[in-house]
Amino acid sequence: MDAAHIRNFSIIAHIDHGKTTLSDRLLQKTGTVADREMEAQHLDAMDLERERGITIKAHPVTMGYRAKNGELYELNLIDTPGHVDFAYEVSRSLSACEGALLIVDAAQGVEAQTVANVHLAMKQGLYIIPVINKIDLPHANVAMAKQQLEEILAIPADEAILASAKEGIGIEDILEAIVKRVPAPTPTGAASFQALIFDSYFDTYKGVVILVRVTQGELKPGMNVKLLHSGKTVEIKEVGSFNPKPYVRERLQVGETGYITANIKTPREVKVGDTITDPRNPSTELPGFQEIHPMVFSGIYPINTADFESLKQSIAKLQLNDSALTFQTESSAALGFGFRCGFLGLLHMEIVQERLRREFDMDIIATYPSVVYRVRKTDGVEVEVDNPAFMPDVTYIQAIFEPVVKAFVICPGENIGDIMALISEKRGSIRNTETLDARRVMMTCEIPMNEILIDFHDRIKSITRGYGSMDYEPAGYSESDMVKLDMLVNGEVMDAFSSLVHRTKAESRGRLIAAKLKDVIPRQQFQVAIQAAIGGKVVARETVSAIRKDVTAKCYGGDISRKRKLLEKQKEGKKRMKAIGSVDIPQEAFIEVLKTA
Repeated sequence: MDAAHIRNFSIIAHIDHGKTTLSDRLLQKTGTVADREMEAQHLDAMDLERERGITIKAHPVTMGYRAKNGELYELNLIDTPGHVDFAYEVSRSLSACEGALLIVDAAQGVEAQTVANVHLAMKQGLYIIPVINKIDLPHANVAMAKQQLEEILAIPADEAILASAKEGIGIEDILEAIVKRVPAPTPTGAASFQALIFDSYFDTYKGVVILVRVTQGELKPGMNVKLLHSGKTVEIKEVGSFNPKPYVRERLQVGETGYITANIKTPREVKVGDTITDPRNPSTELPGFQEIHPMVFSGIYPINTADFESLKQSIAKLQLNDSALTFQTESSAALGFGFRCGFLGLLHMEIVQERLRREFDMDIIATYPSVVYRVRKTDGVEVEVDNPAFMPDVTYIQAIFEPVVKAFVICPGENIGDIMALISEKRGSIRNTETLDARRVMMTCEIPMNEILIDFHDRIKSITRGYGSMDYEPAGYSESDMVKLDMLVNGEVMDAFSSLVHRTKAESRGRLIAAKLKDVIPRQQFQVAIQAAIGGKVVARETVSAIRKDVTAKCYGGDISRKRKLLEKQKEGKKRMKAIGSVDIPQEAFIEVLKTA
């Protein structure tokens, strides 16, 4: 189809504002999916996406639409995730589009991730079509949503389309707006053909399937193409698009999105955001390629050590369609061989672990999540540390810098005091507070990344009864009084339980882990000391009492001195046993402690 009749657009919104439901209605209205095949969340292919009601992967689909002017248009939609952890998916998808549908919930209004996603779209120079969704709800407030569009996002309210994706209201207006308002794609004018890789996935029969948007020239089977980043030259075997299932096409032309296969067997050869071009006359690299930097690190180990190779292959396959996941081999005295994995955030980490369990049937254990610290040594050299085991000795450390995030918290006005107390508890500082409307305020604050890892988002939700939302972005590093907390069992340091914590929180965390270890370490014939230590100073201690064998059971009657003699002998034996005895900690103990840490 000629470029003038092609429209490429994404759907962006805060999580749970109805993106996927709207894409369902668009598929139905354009006749892309027959009514008998239609199901809710049609583009969410993963069980996890359906269960949680969230989009994890961007899903492309090509639709044919005959507009009111009688002409046929090709609409290429990319349904994007809404959660902050998958912002990279969103930015890549937007780089393959000219327009974006911005969905705002008529009942909830503009939320934290709405603001973040709009800024991403504006940065890419996309035309934004605002859609106020869920107008059929009894507590919908369209006037409030329009006011927020103007005041918070600076988007004219009279451009907004009123819709209800669930009831099918306003769907035709949205399709007409896409045709009229979203600009048609234009060739880049490069010396040879160009295409942007915006995603990829692994197919057992076809190998690596690359999702592309053609920006110059055309792609068809039999052509040799070069991947600029890896420098690899391959021959295209098949080209096609999605409707939403893949179907084969003769060629992909300027402005069209689809997929290509090219006998690429190893996931690492394809980099998302890379440019495909002619090997004989390479064109320049398209904007959009950037290496993704993980924010949160965690160790993933197989529960059965024999599964190490299977886990390695599973993570490599998963990494193919999740370019933000990074991993490298590491070993632990307690857990054996495993992988140090990098994630964009805590939800991302949770999803990856769940996918490994479900899609690849792996029994895994994950260690306590940590972030990357920068350590300046006394000789002036700076090193990055993402694992407490690699922390230099305290005598060689001049300063430790921890990553800080700039967080935007939107909450109802009546909860502002509790949210401020929470931010203060998490060692954060509030930079400014804005009143968004009569009900809500937005606080901008700086918080150490380490503090928002576990329960920060959940605490905001519980304080605000579900009405609060947050978004964050990296804000560099700041010097902090961090210490390495070691756990000693019978005088031996257990690497698996070591962590980097702020000095003010070290004692309470040490007590928590020591108490948990006391519950899970089996009792021995001698007393076992569990200690939490910073350097050489013990800050918390618990003791697992000994199992006492009744050595006086055979003494009935007679002189007391006989019993005393046996008890003294037992006491001497226990001293000797404690001196040479090592405590065997079962794997269940590690799993239990890591669950609660």
